[in-house]
Amino acid sequence: MFKAGIRRVEEKEKPIHQLPENIKQFIERTPWTFAKTYAKTWPHEYIVQEKVDNELFLQLANLIDTFGYVSNFYKTTVTYYDYNGHTYWHMENIINRCDERDTFHRREKDGRLPTF
Repeated sequence: MFKAGIRRVEEKEKPIHQLPENIKQFIERTPWTFAKTYAKTWPHEYIVQEKVDNELFLQLANLIDTFGYVSNFYKTTVTYYDYNGHTYWHMENIINRCDERDTFHRREKDGRLPTF
């Protein structure tokens, strides 16, 4: 989702933000579900808002929107946030994460986009 005031940035320009300790613990202690449907093409994990602490979910989603950077997933504009080797993004009631090396922009740059 594109937010007014957030501009597209290159990887080298990603904003640096220190995560609050409660969000670090939420990320580390919450069980993430592997997205089996996309295992071969876009491996990632996710959490569902209704299955985790709602307040911490909303704080993490807001943090992604506020301190993230805008990039694309094919033709869709997405706000991403990198932390501890993972890239995070959210869509409504789901927060996703993948290894930083498996993002669309990194795989596109490296010539590793999946073929269909």
